[in-house]
Amino acid sequence: MATPKTLITPYEIEQLAYTYIDECINNKTEKSTASGKVVLIKDRHIPTIDYFLRIWIVKKGKPTICRSTYYNWLNGGNEDKLNTIKNIEGMFRSLAIDILANEQKGIFYAKNKLGMTDKTQIEQTEIKPITINLDSSINSNENNY
Repeated sequence: MATPKTLITPYEIEQLAYTYIDECINNKTEKSTASGKVVLIKDRHIPTIDYFLRIWIVKKGKPTICRSTYYNWLNGGNEDKLNTIKNIEGMFRSLAIDILANEQKGIFYAKNKLGMTDKTQIEQTEIKPITINLDSSINSNENNY
């Protein structure tokens, strides 16, 4: 079976990845202040390969590669394509880790995509039994409230 021709080069995809990273870094979100004024707040986006290939590049009007082509490049024998994919993944991962380290968001991304986990520590202490002695010689003539 013939391999379909890709309409974009590894170099072009890598250049688009740099542009995408710039957009992720410089993203701003509108927030309302207590006075009702709307301000732009820096809100970096965590870059993802899936969004980059399937949505972002297409929105820019550029040809893209499908996910299977992406994995073929990653696992194929072409050194340029392999290095391009590894470079892009490395850049996206570095930015994601920086966002996670410096902002309180993205915990699910960190767990699901970056392999980070919560660590719990269980401390076991000796449990001492509590003994309650009920005195059965309570005087029934007294009012015990």
